[in-house]
Amino acid sequence: MELNLERPLLFFDIESTGLSIASDGIIELSFVKAFPDHSVKVKTWKIKPWDYEKGCQIHINEEASKVNGVHDEDLKDCPLLIEVLPEILDWLRDSDLAGFNSAKFDLPLLSEEIERVRAYCKKRIGEKTVSQEKKEKAKELLGQIETVDLHQCKMVDVQNIYHYFEPRNLRAAYRFYCGGKDFDNAHTAEADTLATFEVLKAQLDLYKDPSDTHTEVLKNDVEALSKIGGRPRTVDFAGRLYLNDEGEAVISFGKHKGRTAREVWESEPSYFAWIENGEFTLDTKRQFARLKEQFIAERKAALDRPATDAELSSLAEKFNGRLF
Repeated sequence: MELNLERPLLFFDIESTGLSIASDGIIELSFVKAFPDHSVKVKTWKIKPWDYEKGCQIHINEEASKVNGVHDEDLKDCPLLIEVLPEILDWLRDSDLAGFNSAKFDLPLLSEEIERVRAYCKKRIGEKTVSQEKKEKAKELLGQIETVDLHQCKMVDVQNIYHYFEPRNLRAAYRFYCGGKDFDNAHTAEADTLATFEVLKAQLDLYKDPSDTHTEVLKNDVEALSKIGGRPRTVDFAGRLYLNDEGEAVISFGKHKGRTAREVWESEPSYFAWIENGEFTLDTKRQFARLKEQFIAERKAALDRPATDAELSSLAEKFNGRLF
């Protein structure tokens, strides 16, 4: 069954130097973009993982190399992510996202890599020794980054659908849904991404009608597909902040677990500085910073506005006409 799309759905998969979102980097990124007219485009990048602060290549963890078969020397002539990011952003722009277990790792890591480039560009703009031409290029790239907000994309995690109906892994899913065969080059980004694309289409075929074993049906709709598995309403990809029923950001860890970010800002604003200087992902830091800016702006607006009649009346009752 072909996908029923109102806008492009971008399947993606990442191979990385390791499993730490805060410190590891992308070494391979593959996109399979499905369009509403059922056309499909494929693009894969081999990337040299880069530490922008230290100015050196990020070492590939030995355990990661055992899985993806890639070693440091294999990437020495590959471009840095910052060099191909404009093209990556073009592929991401105006698309919803899909992947296999991508909501927990691939999406947060892709976001983190973009945040690293954002921070590097801002730093370059502020450095006195950087030429005006390079500063303009940094500003241009920052402008392109601002056009893509991964937090606003619908995310269809095919693994959530798979585990919802048939809890197994990608290789087993491909065998189960795609005619009992296996697929070549497992654990390469492009092979895994193409397999994920084929699995989702096969899932739509299999679960389009109720049966004795599956009374529920799978709607051919990105909105419905993205909700399979109960994806949490997180503010940041690492899940340090989530939205409560009132739409307020709530802290999910540590001494302030369960308290709203607004409450913590009002009682202990230094906590936000601790987040900024702590070992958290750049995306988490940016979401806390965004909330801080929001709270400061709201406080300023409240101080600048004229007092209401009710507030004046309350003050009058409180002081009973006496100032001292």
